[in-house]
Amino acid sequence: MKKADVLIVGSGLAGLMTADYLCNDKNVILITKSELNHSNSWLAQGGIAAAINKEDHWHHHYHDTVMAGVFHNRKETTELLVKHGTRLIKRLIDAGVSFDKNENNELALGMEGAHGKRRILHAGGDSTGKVIVEAIMARVLPNITVYENEMAYDLFVENGVCHGVFTKDTDGNPRLFKADHVILATGGVGQLYSATSNCLEATGDGIAMAYRAGASLADMEFVQFHPTLLMNGESSCGLVSEAVRGEGARLVTEDRVPLMTGKHPMEDLAPRDVVAREIFQANLAHKKVYLDISNVCNFKVRFPSIHKMCVSTPEILETGLLPVQPGAHFIMGGIKVDTEGRSSVQNLYAVGECAYTGVHGANRLASNSLLEAIVFAERLSSAILTAKTYNHCEQPPISLSSNPTVKLPSKQEIQEVMDRYVGINRDHNGLEKAVQWFQQFESIIDGKNHFHLTGNEKVISNMLTVGLLISKASLMRNESRGGHFRVDYSKSNDIEWYGNRIIHRTGEMYREQFLEPSEMIC
Repeated sequence: MKKADVLIVGSGLAGLMTADYLCNDKNVILITKSELNHSNSWLAQGGIAAAINKEDHWHHHYHDTVMAGVFHNRKETTELLVKHGTRLIKRLIDAGVSFDKNENNELALGMEGAHGKRRILHAGGDSTGKVIVEAIMARVLPNITVYENEMAYDLFVENGVCHGVFTKDTDGNPRLFKADHVILATGGVGQLYSATSNCLEATGDGIAMAYRAGASLADMEFVQFHPTLLMNGESSCGLVSEAVRGEGARLVTEDRVPLMTGKHPMEDLAPRDVVAREIFQANLAHKKVYLDISNVCNFKVRFPSIHKMCVSTPEILETGLLPVQPGAHFIMGGIKVDTEGRSSVQNLYAVGECAYTGVHGANRLASNSLLEAIVFAERLSSAILTAKTYNHCEQPPISLSSNPTVKLPSKQEIQEVMDRYVGINRDHNGLEKAVQWFQQFESIIDGKNHFHLTGNEKVISNMLTVGLLISKASLMRNESRGGHFRVDYSKSNDIEWYGNRIIHRTGEMYREQFLEPSEMIC
C-alpha cells in the first residue's frame, strides 16, 4: 500500500499543473497508465486562448465562448475561465514556457474558429501542448513521486468518502494507493471512435471509475468532432490544427469549390460542430474534402509538425491540398464538479477534460481546453490546501475472484457501434440500438470487482461504460445543440448568428438563455 496527501490519476496538463500548485505543501503521488508524455495535452497543436491584447477583453472572450457553446455554458465557471486567462498565461511564462513571438518581439497571437479576435498563443509553432507540458514537467517532477504504467482500476470509497485508488502495476499485481485527496485528471474519450485526434490512452477511464463510485455526471451527449484530421487513404495521420485555417487555409471540394461559403457567416472559421457537419455531409455525398493551404505563408515554418505529417505523402505538398475528415476530439461533459473541482463524492476531485465544469457548453471554443486545465487546476489546488482531512478506513481485502464470465467485445466493435449510431449525426432508432448493444455487457459495466480483468480487458470495460453513458444521454436529449446533432430534431440547431445574439430561424432568441446541463445521477 502507498500513502500520499494527494493522489493524481493522469499526466496531462491538468494533472501536472495541479501537482505543480500543490507539491510545495503536500506529498503528491501521480500515477499514469502508460508513459508521462502520452496525453492529449502533449498532442495539442492549436494553442491556448486568453484576452491579452490591449484591444481584447475577457468580455469578448466570454462572448465567443458562449456563442460557440450555443448558450449551454455555466455562466459562473465560464467567467472564471476567461477572467483568469491573462494572469495565468504570465504564470506559464514565469514557469519557463516560451510562447512564439512576432518580428517586434511581442507575443504572436493567432486566429482560430469562432473567435472574434486574434487571441491564441502558440509555442513551437504547432507544438504548444508539448512545449507547455515539458516546461511544467521540468518544474514538478523533482518534487513529486511518479508511477508510470500503473493502471487505475477503481476508486476506494467508503460511506461516501473516497480514500484512494485500486491499481495494477506492470506485472499485474493489484495494490492500493491511499490519499487524503484523490484527483482524476484522466482526459477524454476519443478512442471510442475509429477516427480521433486523441492519444491511445483516451478511453474514458476516469469517467467510468467515477460512475461506478456513484459520482454525478453531466452532459455526456456533447462530443466534439474536430473537422480536420489529415487522411492518408482511409487512415488518419493526425490532426491539422484550426490555426491553419486561421492563417488563411480554406476547405474545398475536389474541384476546389469552397465548402463553407454561404454555410455560416464565419465560413471556414465557424464553430467546430458546424464545420465538422458540413464535411461529414459532403463525405456522405461521396465528395472528398481538402484543406487548401496555398494561401498560408511559410507553412513549413509556421506549422512544422503538420508539415512533417504531410512529407510522407508528397502530392499533398505539391498540390497544396490536404485531404481531411472529422474525428472525435473532445467531450464537453464528464464528472460534474463545482467551481473548485469537487465531485459529488467527498474527497474526490476532477480536473481537465474528464471533468464537467460547464465552461464549454454544447461545443468547446478552440484553444479553451489548455486554458481550462490551468485555471481550474489552480482553483482545485486552493481548495485542497484549505480542506480538512478525513480519517482513513482500514484497507479492504482485494478479491481476485472472477465475476460471471462475459465475452468482451473488441475495441473495434465498440468503435463501429459508436461511429454508426452515436457519431456526428444521431437519431432515436440508432441511439436505441446503441443502448441495447451496450446493455448486453451490464454485468461488467456495473461490476464492482474488476481485478480478474487484464489491463486490456479493463480498458474495454471502461469503454463499454462510457459508450453506454454517451448513448443514453444522447437518447435523452431530444434536440440538436452544438456537438449533439439529432437528425430527427435537426431544426432545433438551425440557428443564425447576428452580432451578439443567436437567433433560431423560427424567431426564438437564445440570447442569455442558458440551459441546465443534462445530469446523470448514479
